[in-house]
Amino acid sequence: MQHFHYQDDELYAEQIPLHAIAKEIGTPCYVYSRAAIEENWLAFDNALQHKPHRICYAVKANSNIAILNLLAKLGSGFDIVSIGELERVIAAGGDPNKIIFSGVGKSKSEIQRALEIGIYCFNVESEPELSRINDIALQINKIAHISLRINPNIDAKTHPYIATGLKENKFGIEIENAWTLITKIKNLTHIKLIGISCHIGSQLTELDPFIEALDRILELVKIIKEKNINLQHINIGGGLGIRYHSENPPTTKQYITAICEHLSHSTLEIIIEPGRAIIANAGMLLTRVEYLKCTPHKNFAVVDAAMNDLLRPALYDAWQNILPIKQDIKPDKTLYDIVGPVCESADFLGKDRLLSLLPDDILAIQTAGAYGFSMSSNYNSRPRAAEVLVDKNKFHVIRQRETITDLFALEKIVP
Repeated sequence: MQHFHYQDDELYAEQIPLHAIAKEIGTPCYVYSRAAIEENWLAFDNALQHKPHRICYAVKANSNIAILNLLAKLGSGFDIVSIGELERVIAAGGDPNKIIFSGVGKSKSEIQRALEIGIYCFNVESEPELSRINDIALQINKIAHISLRINPNIDAKTHPYIATGLKENKFGIEIENAWTLITKIKNLTHIKLIGISCHIGSQLTELDPFIEALDRILELVKIIKEKNINLQHINIGGGLGIRYHSENPPTTKQYITAICEHLSHSTLEIIIEPGRAIIANAGMLLTRVEYLKCTPHKNFAVVDAAMNDLLRPALYDAWQNILPIKQDIKPDKTLYDIVGPVCESADFLGKDRLLSLLPDDILAIQTAGAYGFSMSSNYNSRPRAAEVLVDKNKFHVIRQRETITDLFALEKIVP
């Protein structure tokens, strides 16, 4: 995370000291580095420069329109899973012809809107979905381009909540049933099969599951080619992990090199859908210490951020590094659980962290750019945090902090 660094014992984002952002904007507050976002996206693009390719950022990781706009300017495509994400991409200046619509539960209105806008394709996840897309395309006189998302029954070796490539998962079409569905497509007048897709999970830290899944998909692609069906792309999904603690994931270059070696004889366009690998280490969450509560059994640092601001620790028991924004060189450190004010015992941001703290100290939670704000909520009627984008020596508020009145602005008391 070279774009977040200590300088004269102060933690900086690019050229801005984080204490200046906390002082002006308040806490909790998400802070993103523009340079880190662009550098992470370009690492994928450069690694694939000798292959026809399309990088479709997974919008669910972080959907702020300022960030989507940065990626659109780089030429990024987008992987979406809802009409809300679709409209965000359009509002951010994204190219509809670079949008892929994934997800198992696409509604009729979502499918129609996507067809009207002219997205690149749907990742189809079931036979009923395929029939629905064809019916809607027929009604509005459109040809729907689709890619079949295959479930290869591969253990991604990740948290079970973010594994998507096993038979017991809700995602994709079992590879054994793929040919039956492909045969059916021939009789659907408003469907055009242009690709085969696969996504086996998120936060993958080993190459073997990627390669095993790719090999199974390539076997299917070979059969399709032998049947004289012309595909345009092979979509290998996303899921490349990052380092939160002790993980040692492959680098972007290692990941892409391994994939390209397996696709060395293929002329199909390669589509990838990274999310976390682009945005996670480009963001931090700033939070202020409210109280230090020390007991004979446990020491707690009660901060103003909570599980509604950053859900990953409560949901996945995820570990994220927590740093003081003033570098801690004092020897008198104490083990603290960093907890929030929400009325849940699961409301923690980190456990057993060795820190020297005082009330009002500001802490920075690292690698919070992915599945941080995008999973936040108003639980306990807490306004959601502000979001800030740092660009060299300037910073911009890209989402205002919600107010108390925002919380119930859409509600109505009935007589």
